This record gives sequence, structure tokens and C-alpha cells, in this order.
Amino acid sequence: MSNEPTPPPSSPDETLAGLLKQNQPPDQQNIAGAAAKNVANSNSSSTPGWERATLEKLAFAALNEQKAARRWKTFVRLAWLVFLIAMAWVVLRPESSGVGADMTSAHTAVVEIRGEISAGSEASSDAILPALRAAFEDDGAKAVVLLINSPGGSPVQAGMINDEIERLKEKHKKPVYAVVEETCASAAYYIAVAADEIFVDKASIVGSIGVLMDSFGFTGLMDKLGVERRLMTAGENKGFLDPFSPQTDKQRAYAQQMLNQIHTQFIDTVKKGRGKKLKETPEMFSGLFWSGQQSIELGLADQLGTLDFVAREVVKAEDIVDYTRRDNVAERLAKRFGAALGEGTVKALRNLPQLR
Repeated sequence: MSNEPTPPPSSPDETLAGLLKQNQPPDQQNIAGAAAKNVANSNSSSTPGWERATLEKLAFAALNEQKAARRWKTFVRLAWLVFLIAMAWVVLRPESSGVGADMTSAHTAVVEIRGEISAGSEASSDAILPALRAAFEDDGAKAVVLLINSPGGSPVQAGMINDEIERLKEKHKKPVYAVVEETCASAAYYIAVAADEIFVDKASIVGSIGVLMDSFGFTGLMDKLGVERRLMTAGENKGFLDPFSPQTDKQRAYAQQMLNQIHTQFIDTVKKGRGKKLKETPEMFSGLFWSGQQSIELGLADQLGTLDFVAREVVKAEDIVDYTRRDNVAERLAKRFGAALGEGTVKALRNLPQLR
């Protein structure tokens, strides 16, 4: 037989607390025990059977507490879900901006052309053409303004935008105006000449009607370092733009002929767009550029003016609606990530003629 003393029988208070603690999470066990003691103390002088009534009350209280906790968890989860949906909508929705005006009322439509004009950029034909079509097709748009701030870029992209502006003008019979901010050079000017009138600031940079193809040649340096270039091609001229291989006179003449042809296309487009307004000089198509004031004197632009001035005084519709198509946040992040990885490689491989 064991000599250990037999533990005294549990009091009703302790039994009640033990029952309430069963199947309770740790953070609720102390609450249940304290509640049981409080109820027991308040009922110690009550009539027999108070224990059962107290147990029932506390059991229902515990159930209500669990229900409240579940409801709170459900509310928190739903709140997070709504927050995530709202964030996804903000991040993924296409961005567009409008300044004043209901789009169905009379307004001036604006399409911005900013930065380098190239495939994949915000000034590419893929981005500009849908915005132009939306602006022309809107019955409330009394005129379309090209808001330009670009140093130039691809003659292909500029040509596509110029052609589409001409087509939309003919189809919808709406005037088109170009407003130049800091720069409207080369491929940007290629686009601007499709407008009926060009407005500039007196200090804007306008012109640069020329074509270039740039690269480097390292053959002399390689000879000094004793480096041998091993380039294998099928076709004698396949690698003539390779910077590590010598360029023959025949290849140089071929490239120059191609540049001259693109330059002629550029000049023809400028003459067609500006017509008799041009005051041609020997330097006009040499690739030089001029201030906004000089460009007016040469007939490359028409007059000084801002976007607000054109909307108010020319179009007679002060409300401005921006139809420019912009990337949303997710698209911008993806493009920046991709650009960081591949920009150097792409530029090294893509030696296409540029209007700059």
C-alpha cells in the first residue's frame, strides 16, 4: 500500500473550472477558470443545484465567445480579400487620364507622344494608334491635339503614325494640331507634319530632318591586342554591320544608299505636310535643328502656343480629355525588369536606322 496521502476531493469550484477549461484554446482557459470562480463565489450561498445552472450559463457563454471569435476571423479575412481585390484592380487596370469634361460633351482630345519613338515604348505605334482612333471616333472631340516632347526614334514607327493620322483626318473630317513642348526632332517631327498646324514654344527644339545609323569599329584595337575575330556567315554581306569586322567600300556605299532613300522619304513627307509654308534653305534638310522661334520663320511651325491656348483659342473647346494610352503599374514594372536584363543586348543587336 502506498503511504502517499490521498488528494482531497475537488471542490465544486475546482470541478467547474476544470470542465470549462476542457477543449478551450490556451488563451481562453484562464478566462474560463476566472469566470467559474466568480460565478461560484457569487452562488456559494445559493440553494442546491446551483452548480448545474452555473455550468449551463458558462457553457453558453463559452459558445458565444467562440462564435464571436469565428465571426471576427471571418470579417478579417473578408476585409483582406476586399483589400487585395482593390489593390489588384488599381495595379492591373489600364491607366488613362482626363482633364475636366465629360467625354460626351464638346472637348479637345489630346494624345501625348513622349520619349523615344520605338517599338515597345510608350510612343510606339501600338500605343499611339489606338489612342488616336478613340479620339477621332469620339463625337464629343472637336479636334485632336498631338502633345509632343520627343527627340525622335524609328522612321518605321513614325511613318505608321503619320499615315494613320492622314487616314483618320480624311475619314472623320476633324482638324489635328501639334503642340510642341521641349523637343520635336526627327521622327517626332515626321509625325508632327501630319497636323494641320504646329504650335511651339519660342525655346522649343524643332527639326533635325535627317537619318543616321550608328555603330562602332574595333578592328584596329583588336589588331593591337592580337585578338582574332572568327565570324562565320552564309552570305558575303551578312555580317557587314558587325563592329569587330572591317567594312568594305561596297558595304559602306550600300548602307549610305539606304540611308539616302529613307532621308528622301522623310523630306517628301515634310514637304507634303507643310506645303507652301516651307521656306526652304540649303540647311533645312541637313539634320540641323532650330529654336521654336526660328522654326516659325522657316515655316517648319506655324505659331507660338500651348495646349491650353490651342484648346481655348483655336478649337474653342476649353475642356481637355487625354486619350493617351498608358501602361498600368504591373506593366511598367515588368517592362523595367525586362529592360534592366536585356537593354544592352538589344541595342547591340539592333542597328536599325534612326531618325534622331
